[in-house]
Amino acid sequence: MIDRWLVVVDPQRVFADPDSPWGSPMFADTVEPIRALAAALPTIVTRWVPAPDAERIGSWRTYFDAWPFADRPADDPMFDVVPDLADLAAEATAASAPTFGKWDAVRSVTGSAPTLVVAGVSTDCCVLSTVLAAADAGATVEVVADACAGSSAENHRRALDAMALYGPQVTIV
Repeated sequence: MIDRWLVVVDPQRVFADPDSPWGSPMFADTVEPIRALAAALPTIVTRWVPAPDAERIGSWRTYFDAWPFADRPADDPMFDVVPDLADLAAEATAASAPTFGKWDAVRSVTGSAPTLVVAGVSTDCCVLSTVLAAADAGATVEVVADACAGSSAENHRRALDAMALYGPQVTIV
């Protein structure tokens, strides 16, 4: 049984494209660190995909009112893994979810109490949501700071600082 996994959170075009409202200016700097980690660990690559309108509940309706550009089918190319990591994603285990946090999708692969090495985007949204839920459920989590990209350098740092508060369950490396 594998007990240590790399989880690459949402390395998608929508978060990498500088012209996207959700594009991270830090994304390009994560590609090589992610590739190096993936060479050493079994890997899960997650994707954020919008739930179909009929399945949206509560605040997700308001969310899509605020971000109508993202209200597209899950198979829209905007939600594809970036070309620089497409080969990695093709070899990895895939886990998609219509939520910021991907812990539920990851847990279905890893089991309840793995060690997760986490990279991806956005540090201050989907990474943060995934890490805190996983730690709260009993996973041991290492967040690789230079393999994560925030919506801004300041928000990236703030999210890392918040996750560091969860030690020893969460370690920033």
